[in-house]
Amino acid sequence: MRQQAGASDGAAHPSGGATPSVVANSRSPRPPLAVGPLHPELPANLPEPLRWLAIGGGATPEFNQVSIEQDLLLAQEVFGAGGALLFAGGPGSHGVQVEDAEPRGDPLLAALADLFAPRGGRAATYRPTQSSPIAAATRDNAIAAVKQAVAQPGSLLRLYLAGHGERGDPPNQGGLGLWGQTSLRVADLAEVLDAAARPVQVVATSCFSGAFADLVFARGEQAAGPAPTIRCGLFAATAEREASGCDPNPDRAAQEGYALHFLNALRGRDRGGEPLPATQLDLDGDGTISPLEAHARARIAGQGIDVPTTTSERWLYAAAPTRGKSRPPALPEEDAVIAALSAALGLTREGEVAAALEHVLADTSAAYERLDAASGRADEAYRATAAELLARFPVLDDPWHPDFAATLTRHRAEIEALLDTSAAYAGFRAAGEESAAAQAEVAELLARSARLERLLRALRVRILAGRLKGRGGPAWARYEALLACERGQI
Repeated sequence: MRQQAGASDGAAHPSGGATPSVVANSRSPRPPLAVGPLHPELPANLPEPLRWLAIGGGATPEFNQVSIEQDLLLAQEVFGAGGALLFAGGPGSHGVQVEDAEPRGDPLLAALADLFAPRGGRAATYRPTQSSPIAAATRDNAIAAVKQAVAQPGSLLRLYLAGHGERGDPPNQGGLGLWGQTSLRVADLAEVLDAAARPVQVVATSCFSGAFADLVFARGEQAAGPAPTIRCGLFAATAEREASGCDPNPDRAAQEGYALHFLNALRGRDRGGEPLPATQLDLDGDGTISPLEAHARARIAGQGIDVPTTTSERWLYAAAPTRGKSRPPALPEEDAVIAALSAALGLTREGEVAAALEHVLADTSAAYERLDAASGRADEAYRATAAELLARFPVLDDPWHPDFAATLTRHRAEIEALLDTSAAYAGFRAAGEESAAAQAEVAELLARSARLERLLRALRVRILAGRLKGRGGPAWARYEALLACERGQI
């Protein structure tokens, strides 16, 4: 059966890109083997006093791209002393994915793998982690670590989550994929934080990370009302959108993502690490750069598909009246986002921004249709190619079969000739190239829509916050408390 990471059936199409030529046969030394010993278990006691706790990495090495580790290393540097890290397989693990600079391996095997079992990570090397985690980033370790960290009263704890997000329906069933193919769900974290003895600020950089904004509610459920403890959050994307990042290319200049902007802004720099004028970051002029100001910087400067959000924004959508009197709130972060993106996009009014976004979303929908059509052609061509190959070489789709190696050795020239002359295989490769082009078009449109949506959401936050302030009462007080938490002022 043809399989692909993230796909549910054997007819899934490749993620994009042309299949390697099957004629060349270059080899390169294999990467080093695993190291050890492993120490994945969480220590009985975390370092004290704990100011921050970072948890991240992929569920398997295939999803443990080097940029995740780089972001966590940068987070350690920016946050300073008094923290603890849980990362991937833990101390001694050997699973950080780094993209190959040049193609390597057997091109025929690569072509067969792309045909019968496409998956990510084959054009990569896996190396030991360069971080110093205290344990593996599994669900059980994450829950236990957070419980320890919030068990006693104390100052604001920053909980930093990095990796691959999982979409949930409802949102509190989504969360973060963790090592060992486990998951930290929003509902799991909400249960722990409902009993927390100290305030918590969550920063999550993954796809669908806005699901964690529902931590503003008890049990992570809007119907349960406001949370019994103060916790807030800053997130790379809404609960419905993917985020940029998770890049196997180790070149930071080639990467894009919320973490690069957010973490560098906290230390007064742009995404590349160059100093920025204080006026671009210290938006309230108090002499410091708050997490919410760094979040605003990511919204302004990000060039990827991210649509960052916060718990305070989530609270507005739940608690602000749809009409009524309005009182202007002091929101320097929203003002900065509105000013910068309005100037960049040439749009100022909510209605015209919404219309522009609707137009881009229509173009994106059409691009997705073209991608689906190309995927369908790839599926059809795959089935025809597989029939040709398996009719003559019946174990060629199973590299674990005891006859596979002998078949490949004995019939290599015939297999290569068949692929080189097969019309079905030529169609498969052409459809793959079409898919790659359509995916690139979708990505460009998503980036365009992201900037429009960031501006539209900032304009609406201003409107909703004004209405909520006009009403006043406990809901407004909770909004102010969330802002203070997001700014790190509690």
